[in-house]
Amino acid sequence: MIILGIETATPLVGCAIGGYEGVLASFHAARGRRHAETLVPAIRFITDQARIDLHQVSVVAVDTGPGLYTGLRVGLATAKSIAQALRVPMIGLSSLDLLAYQVRHVRRLIVPVIDARRGEVFYGIYRHVPGGIQRVSGPFVSAPRDLANELLATGEDALAIGDGALRYAGELDDNQGSIEIGTVGNSFPLASDLVELAQPRALREEFVQPWEVGAQYLRKSDAEINWDHRARAERHDEAV
Repeated sequence: MIILGIETATPLVGCAIGGYEGVLASFHAARGRRHAETLVPAIRFITDQARIDLHQVSVVAVDTGPGLYTGLRVGLATAKSIAQALRVPMIGLSSLDLLAYQVRHVRRLIVPVIDARRGEVFYGIYRHVPGGIQRVSGPFVSAPRDLANELLATGEDALAIGDGALRYAGELDDNQGSIEIGTVGNSFPLASDLVELAQPRALREEFVQPWEVGAQYLRKSDAEINWDHRARAERHDEAV
């Protein structure tokens, strides 16, 4: 069983391909990359490197968010198009699950934090369990300071990872040492982890059809928010 994984929920553009042998080839790039322009050539690159024809793919796995609106749209549209063209099922996984998986052996609370822009973060709270991780709560969107207060209220030590944790490290730092900030090595969810996590689900046939896969945005896009602001302003002007 060959799995193609597509990851575009953050500034990182990633794809990977693999199966029971593990990940055979992967591509990840963040700096100065545009999702729409990078993804399809990257998929072609990894199939060439793994010496696998795209028609050999039997499952398409994709990150469903939460994450950046434009990136998620590009990844989901590409993943669905490939799955429909190949007539294969899909597996959708959370960006927060993928981030937390990178530090699954940590005994603290695991808190993946993705920069949501506009002074907010997407996050979830996980803990280590035998064989992996378990989500305790989330996903949520909030101000970094509110997340810090929530973690302090648990009374437990926590590890916050992801680009959101790095960007807002000052606001998450409680000066008590109970909230540890991760490193740049855990900044983004990875397509290689997506393939690895999708593999056991594929073996259990936990598939969905392309039209059933949707993004987890958690909030409106910037364009929708700007539209709402203009609409409210126009209604106010009319009332005056």
